Formats: sequence, structure tokens, C-alpha cells
Amino acid sequence: MTKKVKVSGLRKSFGKLEVLRGIDLEIDEGEVVCLIGPSGSGKSTFLRCLNRLEESTGGTIEVDGFEISDKKQNINKVRENIGMVFQQFNLFTNKTAKANLMFAPVQLKKMKRAQAEKRAMQLLIRVGLEDKANSYPHQLSGGQQQRVAIARALAMNPDIMLFDEPTSALDPEMVGEVLQVMKELAMDGMTMVVVTHEMGFARDVADRVLFMSDGLLVEQGTPDEIFSAPKEQRTKDFLSSVLKV
Repeated sequence: MTKKVKVSGLRKSFGKLEVLRGIDLEIDEGEVVCLIGPSGSGKSTFLRCLNRLEESTGGTIEVDGFEISDKKQNINKVRENIGMVFQQFNLFTNKTAKANLMFAPVQLKKMKRAQAEKRAMQLLIRVGLEDKANSYPHQLSGGQQQRVAIARALAMNPDIMLFDEPTSALDPEMVGEVLQVMKELAMDGMTMVVVTHEMGFARDVADRVLFMSDGLLVEQGTPDEIFSAPKEQRTKDFLSSVLKV
């Protein structure tokens, strides 16, 4: 198995607040890893360190063989292989769905417009939104906007996809349509790191579930191990509060 992500001794502080306190993790190619844990446990910060949206304070991060924690690394080049989907959809509000998808391949990969347009339409079909190609973000529901955001991340042909609570800003009835797209990506073999509150998704789709608390990786295992037989008390307390068992 090719290692897609290798994290060693990762630390991150904001001033005196230590948010990540020494994280070690390896993720294989094609693996789907879900991060769960209470708010403020460092999950989103960890994810943002993986593509250097946050600069780590200590430790090393390797993605696709590139040490991205190295300040000399051309992070924009590495980021072309790392798709990121945020809580807020971050679409260009003045561009149509199709234009949102075409922008980065044309600007960064110097793809010809006709080729970028063809690719954009293929991806909109993939997320079930080909009929919304010429719609602007304000004309789309939250679930549709998030599916466009996923398609936009895929437009760069990334090797790995990072999802930061991609359904938390959505109305409940729209969550399912976004999770369905993510499930299909997982089935296609995409390497995915997902910060999520959707325990059903983590249980059904993840190869491995990581429980984080207080900036530490407290426990990890298969969905069955974590949800059915957690070892750590903090994991048990968290799951009993979110699953209302």
C-alpha cells in the first residue's frame, strides 16, 4: 500500500493555546478515514494542517511523498493534488456552477477551455447537477452548492480529498444528497480524510475512525471497534452523548 499521508509528532499552537499536541498518523492510498470528537478537539485544525492552510508548530507532514511542513516546499503545487471541501461552500458567487468548476483547471493547470468545460460537465453529471450548469450559487440549495463544491475540488484530479464537516451548514433534508456523493467517491477508491458529526456516515463508509479529544488522537480503529467496543473512557463518553445510547 502506498502511504498517502504520514504525520509525525504534529503540533499546532495559537499563541499559548496548544490545539494539537503531538499527532502521529499514517493513511494508505484509497483509505477513508473519519475524524470524530467534540468541538474544539483539534479536528479541523489537523485537517487544515494537511494542506498547510494552517502552519504547523512542530512535527512533520508528508502528503504524496512531499514534506509539506517544509517551508521551502512549493505548497501550491502540492495543493493541486489535495482537494478540500469546507463547511461553507466557498463558491465564487459571480460564476455559474460550470464556471466555478472550470476556473482552477484553466488558471492553474492551463487546461484549454473546451477541455475544462467538458470535464466540468462530466463532474456535474457525477454529482447529479448537470441541469444546474448555468445556475449561480444563489440559485442553488445548500446541498446543491456543496455538491458543486465537491465537483470543483474533483476538477483538479486530486489524489486525496479533505472534507471539513461538509454537511454541518446544511439543512437536515439536504445532508443525505451530499453524503451520497461522498459515499460514491469512497467506493471509487478516493483517499479521503473526513471531519464529520455524521456518525452513520463514519460507521458505514470509513475504513478507520479516529477519535480526537483535547488535541490528541485518543483512539482509532475500524468503525465496528470504535462504535461497538470503544476502549477509552473519553471515547465512550463522547459516543454515548452523540448517539444518545
